[in-house]
Amino acid sequence: MNTPQETVERALALSRADGCVVIVDEGSTANLRFAGNTLTTNGVARSSRLTVISVAGQGVGVVSRSAVRHDQLEDVVAAADRAAREARPSEDARPLVEGGASEGWDRPVEPTSIEVFRDFAPALGESFASAEASGRRLYGFAEHILTSTFVGSSTGLRQRHDQPTGRLELNAKSADVSRSAWTGVATRDFADVDVAALDATLAQRLEWAKRRIALEAGRYETLLPPSAVSDLLIYLYWSAGARDAADGRTVFSKPGGGTRVGERLSPIPLRLSGDPAHQGIECAPFVIAHASGREQSVFDNGLPLTRTDWIADGTLANLIQTRHSAELTGLAATPQIDNLIMTGPEGGRSLEEMISSTERGLLLTCLWYIREVDPQTLLLTGLTRDGVYLVENGEVTGEVNNFRFNESPVDLLGRLTEVGASEQTLPREWNDYFTRAVMPPLRVPDFNMSTVSQAS
Repeated sequence: MNTPQETVERALALSRADGCVVIVDEGSTANLRFAGNTLTTNGVARSSRLTVISVAGQGVGVVSRSAVRHDQLEDVVAAADRAAREARPSEDARPLVEGGASEGWDRPVEPTSIEVFRDFAPALGESFASAEASGRRLYGFAEHILTSTFVGSSTGLRQRHDQPTGRLELNAKSADVSRSAWTGVATRDFADVDVAALDATLAQRLEWAKRRIALEAGRYETLLPPSAVSDLLIYLYWSAGARDAADGRTVFSKPGGGTRVGERLSPIPLRLSGDPAHQGIECAPFVIAHASGREQSVFDNGLPLTRTDWIADGTLANLIQTRHSAELTGLAATPQIDNLIMTGPEGGRSLEEMISSTERGLLLTCLWYIREVDPQTLLLTGLTRDGVYLVENGEVTGEVNNFRFNESPVDLLGRLTEVGASEQTLPREWNDYFTRAVMPPLRVPDFNMSTVSQAS
């Protein structure tokens, strides 16, 4: 059986195209699932995927297959070469990125295993016992994924990145299942997960929920925790493609043509950025593109990534750019990065401190079922879930009903009255796709709870 490195070299040697990029993704997963204070399942899995990108003139052919055997490799490469020869010229065609071998290229792949939970699992068991004694039920899952990606090209590029991705979701319910609370964390290795602290947070929220308060729909001063902020800002980030903005399709399009780069979006000097080297949420420091689209190009594979400010000091600084779209817009090439960091002015307060200074407002837990209503304003709708609490005179006094909300994260940036201290967080809605986020809690003076929801 070939190693990933051998597969890259053999595929490149087999290609008869003008140029070729080969991507091999070796993945492994370990997981624990639990319900009612009891571990229900655990398991491990392995995966492998080969992507061959052939270039003939300005035509490109892409063939991607899972679990390719040694004797199937020649057919996959031939199919990519043939697709390239038959393809129309690609508008994003650019010279393939050149380079040498990255550090660790030759190291063998070391998959994750159930051992990643060796310290976490006993702590989880202790929380099960504590919850059982207090009349709570814990539900959820822990998952760890390790993906080793190898990118090689006919121009000499040999880049490797090993990406660990861990997440824990915890849901606590009262014994009669009438009250529910959620929390979650992202981690690289589960060594930093404090299960007891998470369980204590859930226990407090269930206590808050013992008092129920009915509220009408309307605009309320609202405290958004980092998890809810991440779900809104990730959608903003996914909508920040330069090509669509330049074509007049998005909230970042400038009336009359062009983009809103350089326009102030928030009176608060906040920063939204991506940084492959940010501690705790490190990600690939080069472009990995399995297919071309409006926000990525296979021709950019291997292009180095560095810290990029999307919003700087409250002003839109950059949009997601390929080399091709950068030429069209006249802006810098700033490809997408697989993490997102938001920070406000120094001295931001914790969520607890923000609660203590709130005269009357709502405290969200998380958002759910987020969908786009209008791309021109990035108006989003969705539901609150697992706890919306009323804050009065600096204290949480009870749980209110759920709501449907209608808000644009871009519009919210212009209405913020406070940005708290940033911390690593796990989005609730988008953690199947995006886990590496550092976000602050936010205070919004008039968050739009458009209707009362019966969801529970």
